[in-house]
Amino acid sequence: MAEKNKIESEFKEKLVAINRITKVVKGGRRFGFAALVVVGNQKGSIGIGQGKSKQVPDAIKKATDVAKKNQIQIPLKEGRTLHHDIRGKNGSGKIFMRSAPAGTGIIAGGAVRAVCEVLGIQDVVAKSLGSSNPHNVLKACIKGLTSQSSPKILSAIRGKKISEVVLKRETR
Repeated sequence: MAEKNKIESEFKEKLVAINRITKVVKGGRRFGFAALVVVGNQKGSIGIGQGKSKQVPDAIKKATDVAKKNQIQIPLKEGRTLHHDIRGKNGSGKIFMRSAPAGTGIIAGGAVRAVCEVLGIQDVVAKSLGSSNPHNVLKACIKGLTSQSSPKILSAIRGKKISEVVLKRETR
């Protein structure tokens, strides 16, 4: 029992959106709820999930379970920011993310802020362009993050040393 609680607590979950759906039937209206949740361990692992139910807590629980199953690993620079600028697109939702120096914080709104907080990104500047639909913005953000390539991956692909791939600044 103690191990299960430990596993549960290592994940941070963030509710991104709740949507109320109404179905009109003979006797009146039936309400349902759809929840969109982001789950991460703040060390580069993230998952998104969607759940539907007649009650809000059930919808959130379903979405959280789906998000925990669909975890993906994202490479982070120094464990706090991105390796390079990122553009992501899903449907009409577009996202632009840029790495930032230490101490900048998370300059992002809505779904992107939730992703950065649960992923463990501390310094980033992001802008959502196009659609503000949280589902599309969230998926665009995840697509952009997965398309990111770290120097470790690039050096393996090119068959070079990491120091040859990483650009060194000249001192003047």
